[in-house]
Amino acid sequence: MAVLTPLIRIFLALLLLSTSFSGVLAAAGAWDENEQARVRAIAATGAVGTAEQLSAGLEFDLADGWKTYWRSPGDAGLPVTADWSDSENVAEVEFGWPVPHRFSLFGLETFGYGGRVVFPLVVKPATPGEAISLRGRVDYLVCEEICIPHTAEVSLDLPAGAQTPSREGFLIERFRSQLPSEASGLSLESARLVGDALEVELASALPLTDPDVLVEAPVGWTFSAPEKQIGADGASALLRLTVIEGKRTEAPLIGSPVTLTLTDVNRGLERDLTLDPPIAPAASALPTLPERGLLAVLGLALLGGLILNLMPCVLPVLSIKLLSAVSHGGRDRGTVRLSFLASAAGILFSFLVLAGGAIALQLGGLAVGWGIQFQQPIFLAAMAAVVTLFACNLFGFFEVPLPSWLAGTAQLGDNDSLGGHFTTGAFATLLATPCSAPFLGTAVGFALSRGPGEVVAVFLALGLGFALPYLAVAAAPGLATALPKPGAWMVTLRRILGVALAATAVWLLSVLAVQLSLNAAVVLGGLLVLLGLTLLARHRGRLAPLPGRASAVGLIAACIAVAALARSPAPATAEITAWQPLDPQAIARHVAEGKTVFVDVTAEWCITCQVNKTLVLDTTEIAELLGGEGLVAMRGDWTRPDPKISDYLASFGRYGIPFNAVYGPDAPNGLTLPELLSRSAVLESLEVAGFDTATGTTTASQ
Repeated sequence: MAVLTPLIRIFLALLLLSTSFSGVLAAAGAWDENEQARVRAIAATGAVGTAEQLSAGLEFDLADGWKTYWRSPGDAGLPVTADWSDSENVAEVEFGWPVPHRFSLFGLETFGYGGRVVFPLVVKPATPGEAISLRGRVDYLVCEEICIPHTAEVSLDLPAGAQTPSREGFLIERFRSQLPSEASGLSLESARLVGDALEVELASALPLTDPDVLVEAPVGWTFSAPEKQIGADGASALLRLTVIEGKRTEAPLIGSPVTLTLTDVNRGLERDLTLDPPIAPAASALPTLPERGLLAVLGLALLGGLILNLMPCVLPVLSIKLLSAVSHGGRDRGTVRLSFLASAAGILFSFLVLAGGAIALQLGGLAVGWGIQFQQPIFLAAMAAVVTLFACNLFGFFEVPLPSWLAGTAQLGDNDSLGGHFTTGAFATLLATPCSAPFLGTAVGFALSRGPGEVVAVFLALGLGFALPYLAVAAAPGLATALPKPGAWMVTLRRILGVALAATAVWLLSVLAVQLSLNAAVVLGGLLVLLGLTLLARHRGRLAPLPGRASAVGLIAACIAVAALARSPAPATAEITAWQPLDPQAIARHVAEGKTVFVDVTAEWCITCQVNKTLVLDTTEIAELLGGEGLVAMRGDWTRPDPKISDYLASFGRYGIPFNAVYGPDAPNGLTLPELLSRSAVLESLEVAGFDTATGTTTASQ
């Protein structure tokens, strides 16, 4: 515990810094409260700007056990309704319905929401650019063992002025991503009446977890909960619902409009259709899915964590891993085993910290994803300072860390310090998170769309996979003891590896230059250089220990203060290249016009993204295809937090990057590509979507 206590301080402090001082303001009205629920209006921005429509939401916070209802509540209940007629400078308010949950009780099927839910709103000002006053009367029903109707009066004032993101923006976009849409990856294959049942076949681009279908039919017709048969590949399902005709049906089921809402946990797709007369029942051709679920995802997480060791992000931490291995040459097997077990424990601890941060962000309604801590300038500044400390230690500028609570953590070369080896693993994990890897995106996406238990389990499996090389050496310590004994050659190696860590600090500053400004990055770089010189002067006796420590701590605090106080620049306009800014709403329009759309979501801090650009996307052949007339190339830059991009990724069940997708006449819902791109994968996906790579035209337009 003597070692763990200071380490816990370090990582909790970094986690707190990465989620604080983000420069966002509150944009929320007052709660209208009662014992069962509270309701308020919120907005994604603190001012109206000049936009013709604004993103807002109606937030419900329901007491435990209570629920409210969807637009079609089922066998009982009443839908939420809102009247915005008393608003000022508001021409229209569009009300969105996130995917609801099914509640089955005593044979009654109802659809609604429990806990916390936000109904996304699109507010259209009557006069864009002027202040708006949103005033709403909200009627809703809450039920537990009894049902109670309520009326809430909600309000929200947004002043004129430049748009700035609000704290509530992440929460709104989280639920906006749960609106049924074409980007859900779901598709309706068929819907037909078979005997006394409605059979619905659906397909999914992502593995199905808990598929369902909600039927909105003429008054009087109800449907049972579905019997489910999921295909063996997890990509298709057959749902069978018994049709129940009420005593007072207003219209026949056959030939009348019916709306089907296909769902799978938090994603959904709506389809309007009419049903043909029933056919005779037939045996289903779909095989039943074998037992699967969390265990399968944990297997993917384990494999993804192992592959993460081979991703480009291994380069910044190569010095840490290499020094950890060579420092054990000639040592006894027991010491080697303990040191590598300590490194593995550090990895698992760091993944648990990441899991805890993800859970905290989820519960707080904020955006969450793999590597998003690199979107926060304070985190980057803190990491740059820590990397600089590690580099200075390898250069020999100090052997005892400046603050006493860091003792045993910054000395990577201290062979006898289990704390040092523990931190080796933990620090390697933090620097590796800008990378994604095959299977990692699927596992993280599954975890972040579930509850805290699944998040912890998946992140532990990822950590175990990432720690497997350390565990392998712990199991066979002879792999390390066979190396040459440490000697004078280690001093040279330490300095070479220190240069590698210094290069990592420069890379972190380059990301800060994009997020803040070049001037801010230069100031931070100057402070870090001054930090190194201070440590060197103290090492050579030119500074007394106490003033030296105080100066170093002050410089680190100054680095973090610069990152906290510097203002992010306004989003840059798109460069005049083949790439257009990502616009999810325009994708369907382009496809309808017979074009193919290639989407690339990237960030300056994502090393795998930069490798994909260099080795694939920016090569002459691929770049010429992406710049062709029949293809639209869209790029989303996630270097800084962007709710629109978070929403888009969540629609595919993804919470990390790189992410690439291709849309076309033959793939209107999008085809996702692997995290590590290849020339063949890009060309094949374009062909499958309907783009002729030989002629550079979309098949539908030929």
